[in-house]
Amino acid sequence: MNSSTQETTKPKKKGGLAGITAGQTAIATVGKEGKGLTYRGYSIYDLAEHSTFEEVAHLLLVGHLPNQSELDEFKTQLRANRAIPEELCSALRDIPADAHPMDVLRTGCSMLGVLEPEKSFADQQRVALRMLGAFPSILLYWYRFKNGGTKIDFASEQDSIAGYFLEKLHGKNPDETHVRAMDVSLILYAEHEFNASTFTARVCTATLSDQYSAITGAIGTLRGPLHGGANEAAMELIEKFDNPDVAETGLMKMLAEKQLIMGFGHRVYTVSDPRNEVIKSWAEKLSHQVGDTVLYPVSVRIAEVMWREKKLFPNLDFFSASAYHFMGIPTPMFTPIFVLSRVAGWCAHIFEQRSNNKLIRPGAEYIGPDDQKYVPLSERS
Repeated sequence: MNSSTQETTKPKKKGGLAGITAGQTAIATVGKEGKGLTYRGYSIYDLAEHSTFEEVAHLLLVGHLPNQSELDEFKTQLRANRAIPEELCSALRDIPADAHPMDVLRTGCSMLGVLEPEKSFADQQRVALRMLGAFPSILLYWYRFKNGGTKIDFASEQDSIAGYFLEKLHGKNPDETHVRAMDVSLILYAEHEFNASTFTARVCTATLSDQYSAITGAIGTLRGPLHGGANEAAMELIEKFDNPDVAETGLMKMLAEKQLIMGFGHRVYTVSDPRNEVIKSWAEKLSHQVGDTVLYPVSVRIAEVMWREKKLFPNLDFFSASAYHFMGIPTPMFTPIFVLSRVAGWCAHIFEQRSNNKLIRPGAEYIGPDDQKYVPLSERS
């Protein structure tokens, strides 16, 4: 076989590690034929319909769904971890009001790791529960202080992270429908196999770094708009249009101009995002509750046009946007909610990486120049 034939038959390489298996996990399946999305073997549909986020977090972190006494103890530990130290509160008060909330969470996580370091890997479960309990407080302490000067009280009768978040965001007891919708949203965002932020956490963990460093890196990775942030971009798009017909006209113009439409398609799923069906139903329910006649119909029309024109389906982020909006959540908070949930999945992957660790160090195909002749500095033009 001559060299030209070899070149033509050489398989094409995919960018971004697409199609590459980078490790093994017992935590989730994503896009597996006949399985869809599962957490430790449980269908996301069953968990979203019957479970709570705290049960799912226990499943991810401990390895099984809790019985009642285990769940009660798990919730007690999470509630005990809500209060954050004054040194951290002081640092949060110094963060500018125009900072992105994701930067606040990244900074808050890193500072918490300074104040309450992970002393050993045997301490990992405590640290995971600390972050899971404290992250809503970090985010909302800064937000409420910078938007009204309120120093929130961390005490609450709400026994769920969803209820606690909504109570501290709005400063009042939350609507029960909103609490359940938020709870389901947290379940849907909790875990998604080797996505970019989770892989970042595992790479950091593989160096034997601490859990706070791994999670800080994961938050920074989720900060990028190609991973997190699609729900914020989706909301900005949806709010541009007054009715479905205007939305279709505007979207067709954007497509003709080859503008990027966020909230559609997925790196792993090819036909649909299994989480979309669940969050879309909640967005519809919440739209009826608030008397919306614009945002949800516009969202539906945009989804229809994207499928008709590009065969792109809405992912979890798209209908999450209107669902969050109907709950009175500011758009810049959308991606941070992702963090409040995904920290459970991230920590589960940190545990798994540590249990059978090997340094993650892939190779690279060099495409630069060869045989460069070194020229002394004095002879360079």
